[in-house]
Amino acid sequence: MDYVDGFVVAVPNKNKDAYIQHATEAAALFREYGALNVVECWGDDVSSGELTSFPMAVQCKEDETVVFSWIVWPSKDVRDAGMEKVMKDPRMDMQEGSIPFDGSRLIFGGFQRVVNE
Repeated sequence: MDYVDGFVVAVPNKNKDAYIQHATEAAALFREYGALNVVECWGDDVSSGELTSFPMAVQCKEDETVVFSWIVWPSKDVRDAGMEKVMKDPRMDMQEGSIPFDGSRLIFGGFQRVVNE
C-alpha cells in the first residue's frame, strides 16, 4: 500500500525561485530512489488561525509563505530504504546557509494512505 511523507515549511518570499530549484533537484533524487510522485505547493490561500493553522505551526513570518508538499512511495519499506539513500547521497549535501528555508521550522511525518478517491 502507498506510503506518504508530508511536509510543511515557511519559506522566505525572496527565496521562492531558490526553493523551487532546490525542490526540483531533491524531487529527482526521491524519484531515483523509489518515490512515485513528489508534489510541492506554494501557499496561495493559507490563512492564520486563532488556535491552529499552517502559518502558526511553522511560525510563518510576514515575509514568508507556507509551502505544503508530499512524497508518495509504493510502501513504507521502499520509503525507508529510499530516504536512507537520499540522506547519504552527496548531491543532498547542503552547505551552511544554502537551504532556502529555516529547517528548524519544518514539520514532517509519514502517513499510511487510508482513502484514495
